[in-house]
Amino acid sequence: VHCVTSDIQGEDFLTPTESTASQKREERLRKFRELHFKRNEARKLNHKEVVEEDKRLKLPTNWEAKKARLEWELMTDEKKKECAAKGEDYDRVKLLEISAEDAERWERKKKKKNPDPGFSGYAEAQLRQYQRLTKQIKPDMDGYERQREQCGEDFHPTSNSLIHGTHVPSKEGIDRMVEDVEKQIEKRAKYSRRRAYNDDADIDYINERNAKFNKKAERFYGKYTAEIKQNLERGTAV
Repeated sequence: VHCVTSDIQGEDFLTPTESTASQKREERLRKFRELHFKRNEARKLNHKEVVEEDKRLKLPTNWEAKKARLEWELMTDEKKKECAAKGEDYDRVKLLEISAEDAERWERKKKKKNPDPGFSGYAEAQLRQYQRLTKQIKPDMDGYERQREQCGEDFHPTSNSLIHGTHVPSKEGIDRMVEDVEKQIEKRAKYSRRRAYNDDADIDYINERNAKFNKKAERFYGKYTAEIKQNLERGTAV
């Protein structure tokens, strides 16, 4: 019996103290393996975030806005194709999906973005008209290609090129210009009406041109010169 029991080895003969120590050691090793695994996972995630951040830093500053705009355009094109396949009007479907609150918010944003300051000067009015007209221009790519083929090397002139007086506008271009000029004349005719004459108003002008100049000066500087004008009328000016 002594020989048999001496050959048997295992944890069945460990004392309670040794068994508890072994369990604690296994628990510590298990926690150590878990911490080691979590550390490796955190290292991989940190490396991935560093790579992504480096990519974002190399992108243009307005990349996010451009990306959102492209996604919106793709979604709009898909919606248009769906409406065309169903025989529906895309603009009508789009308006049905817009709530009243969104419509009011967009309208306020539109007015805030491009407010109408009214007439403040001829230079500002000319600039606004130029911007309005240029927005209406639609480039003719076919005509552009034809003109480039006809001009050849002179299409991109250099200091030695002589192209003055060689361009002949097309009939369509002339018709568009005439139509635009006629629209401008018609629009001016609606707003160039003579204002009502006030018989009780003071006469401080010598002709109509001088009257317009005085009105403009009064509009801009009247509040600064009101006291001087009153003193001159009373004769108490220093």
